Amino acid sequence: MIEFVKGEVAYHEADYLAVDVRGLGHQVFVPNPFAFADGEEVMLYTHFVVREDAQLLYGFKTKRERNLFRLLLEVSGVGPKAALAMLTHMSPEALVRAIHIEDVKTLTKLPGVGKKTAQRLVLDLKDKLAKLGWEPGLDLAAETASLPPVVPNAERDVIDALLALGYNEEEAEWAVRESGQTIDASVSTEEWIKKALQAMMKR
Repeated sequence: MIEFVKGEVAYHEADYLAVDVRGLGHQVFVPNPFAFADGEEVMLYTHFVVREDAQLLYGFKTKRERNLFRLLLEVSGVGPKAALAMLTHMSPEALVRAIHIEDVKTLTKLPGVGKKTAQRLVLDLKDKLAKLGWEPGLDLAAETASLPPVVPNAERDVIDALLALGYNEEEAEWAVRESGQTIDASVSTEEWIKKALQAMMKR
């Protein structure tokens, strides 16, 4: 079992980092590869998946995030790729909060999550979240009063727009991440869509 990987980011792709550990390159799938800079020293807590056709390593900045990933895998119908996508599109705190308040509408806006899967997330995980220190008994009304509502970010809106234009989910997510490197929070959704389309043209 590989508990963690510590090394330097050699480069990143749309869904993984290549981490150089003393000259050996490890492919580590992470929630948002573009949050890391090439040459950055990282320590990622890992989850190792063995399949008949592949051995895959998933990495997370904190143990809590990795533990949440593992809890997501306990839900029927949720595999590593789907769990990683959830943590890519929503922060761990926002995801936990959505489950606590049974916000099925928001959960179904995550990639690959339909109504039944969203309901299973709530049913299977609401009581298990105490394992991560997120106690189900927290006063969420008070907590959420000072936090922004759990809504999909502009990234999801851009992906949906690209899907409507005929691109598939993988292409749309790549274009959003690629174009997202050159924008800031002041950019409108419409402008982001234009930049994403430009990225697709250059691909």
